[in-house]
Amino acid sequence: MIATLLFVAFLALLMVGVPIGAALGLAGAVCIALANQDVQWFGLLAVPQNFYAGLAKYPLLAVPMFVLVGSIFDRSGVALRLVNFAVAIVGRGPGMLPLVAIAVAMFLGGISGSGPANAAAVGAVMIAAMSRAGYPPAFSASVVGAAAATDILIPPSVAFIIYSVLVTGASVPALFAAGMIPGVLAGLALMIPAVWMARHHKMGQLEAQLPRPPFWRSLREALWGLAAPVLILGGMRAGWFTPTEAAVVAVFYGLFVGMVVHRTIKVRDLFTILRESGELSAVILLVVSLAGIFAYSLSTLGVIDPVTRAIVNSGLGEYGVLGLLIVLLVTVGMFLDGVSIFLIFVPLLVPIMRHYNWDPVWFGVILTLKVALGQFTPPLAVNLMVSCRIAKVPMESTIRWVGWMLLSMALVMVLVIAFPQLALWLPRKLGY
Repeated sequence: MIATLLFVAFLALLMVGVPIGAALGLAGAVCIALANQDVQWFGLLAVPQNFYAGLAKYPLLAVPMFVLVGSIFDRSGVALRLVNFAVAIVGRGPGMLPLVAIAVAMFLGGISGSGPANAAAVGAVMIAAMSRAGYPPAFSASVVGAAAATDILIPPSVAFIIYSVLVTGASVPALFAAGMIPGVLAGLALMIPAVWMARHHKMGQLEAQLPRPPFWRSLREALWGLAAPVLILGGMRAGWFTPTEAAVVAVFYGLFVGMVVHRTIKVRDLFTILRESGELSAVILLVVSLAGIFAYSLSTLGVIDPVTRAIVNSGLGEYGVLGLLIVLLVTVGMFLDGVSIFLIFVPLLVPIMRHYNWDPVWFGVILTLKVALGQFTPPLAVNLMVSCRIAKVPMESTIRWVGWMLLSMALVMVLVIAFPQLALWLPRKLGY
């Protein structure tokens, strides 16, 4: 009875507009109190204990740092220089700007770990550029929103950090390595329908008339941005620093590029950058800590074992269960952000993973792919929401374009399910 109340209370709070973190914490606290009525208020001591325990994890230190990195590189002008360099490589022509938008979003995924931040950085540059070239704003918003979804797959990734905290046997370096090939495949898969739609519908007719940036000058200006993922990922691979330390190094590198090299960030801009990243980090970490209360109530109320037994004994089989989880998480991903989805569902899914002996690193990549799909699936896709706001178009206008890109990324997920080595080969090759 109390276990049912836990989910009913959580859903009811969400429906009346309570923020997801508060809904998780309140529902968990009420059920903990009801389950421990015999010990009066002593049972409620579990609430502050688990609130603290949800945050007291070393890998979580990387979260605010990578959020700050995204904010710094957003204001440093790196995205614009990367766009010019990419255009200098591929040239001008119908379908080329969508290809550039996806490529730049993938590259920025190697600097920042937040999909909405990536959508904001790329969208601020590419949506205006695509509009000048004759692309409809709804199509531009669709391309940017979908491209930003690769951010949580290509390391560094906030989603992978949260998953590693929740699941033993899945280290952050192993997850970062495992996400690389699926992330690149997802980006390439998005390019195919984006370019095809642009040419099929004769978009971007003005693109060929725009000047092509000179290659060597564009390369010289983009070098500092190109070096950022090499520093972050190469430093971790070389053993110079841990993922958490890499985030701090990336912050100082970004400040150096923005304040000294490009001089696009002034001292007076630092307060705004720190405030914005601090607010976003606080939201993420508050949700993480309050989800610790919810997870504790799940375990103490004995919810996880019955749910696991019901799913594994449903007669669906291994791949049927996997298909059920795909439908569930993609649907939920339409309404919730990736961090919230992981915090709510991973404690329930880990016993299922262990029952079928799924590799925890591979399973983390599959879950992240599902969440990435949800990030640009209407009606409430977080990445698409950001790009639509920049393009000043309603989200429903993107549906005709987004559908093809959803199908392409879904095919990548099917490939990773059918061929687990697409995710596991690189971490094993690197010895993780």
